Amino acid sequence: MSPEKVPVYAASMRAKSRYSWHAMTALSLLIATYAIALFFVPQARPPFLRGRTDMLGLAVPLHFAGGGLALAVGAFQLNAALRARRIHWHRILGRIYVVSVLIGGVSGLRLAIASQGGMIAHVGFSALACLWLFTTVRGFLRIRAGDDVSHRAWMIRSYSLTFAAVTLRFYLPLLLAIGIPFGTAYPTIAWLCWVPNILIAEWVFVRAPARVQMAV
Repeated sequence: MSPEKVPVYAASMRAKSRYSWHAMTALSLLIATYAIALFFVPQARPPFLRGRTDMLGLAVPLHFAGGGLALAVGAFQLNAALRARRIHWHRILGRIYVVSVLIGGVSGLRLAIASQGGMIAHVGFSALACLWLFTTVRGFLRIRAGDDVSHRAWMIRSYSLTFAAVTLRFYLPLLLAIGIPFGTAYPTIAWLCWVPNILIAEWVFVRAPARVQMAV
C-alpha cells in the first residue's frame, strides 16, 4: 500500500469499526434487556424456564442477572474512544463486568450440567462457562499487573464468550427454521454459539495489534 493511501485505509477501518461496534452494542443491549427483564419479572419467563427455575433454584435468575449485566456493560468497555475519554468509568465498569461474569459464569456452569441435549450439550455449555470465567479472571489479573496489552486481549476473548448469549439466539431459530429438529439443533448450539466467536476474536482482533487499536 502506498504511503498516501494509508490515512484513507485507516479512516475506512475506523468507520467500519464504529459501525460494527454500534451493531454489536445494539444486539447486546437488546438481549441484556430481555435477560434482566426475566430476572425482575419471573412471570414473563416461558414455561420451560419456569420449570428450570423450580429445579435449579437461584442459578437461573443469577445467570440472567450476571449474564445480562456483563453483556450490557462489556460492550461499552470495548469502545476505545469512550475508554480514552472516561478512564475512571472504564475502571468502575470493568469491576462491574468482572463481578457480573463471576456470577453469570458460576451459575451458568450449574445450568450447563443440567441442560437439555445430553452430554454433548452439557460439555459444550460447561466449556463455555469455564472459559468465560478463565478469560475474564485472566484479563483482570493482567491489568492488576499493569499489562495493558495482555489485559485488552484477554478481555476481547472474554467478551466474545459473553456475546454467545446473542449468537445463541440467532443460530437456534435459524437451525429450527431450516428444519433441523430441536434435539439435534440444541447440542449443536452448545458449541456453535461460542466457538466461532472466540476464533474470530482471536484471529481478527487479538492477532492484529494495529486493528485492535482501531476497533476496541
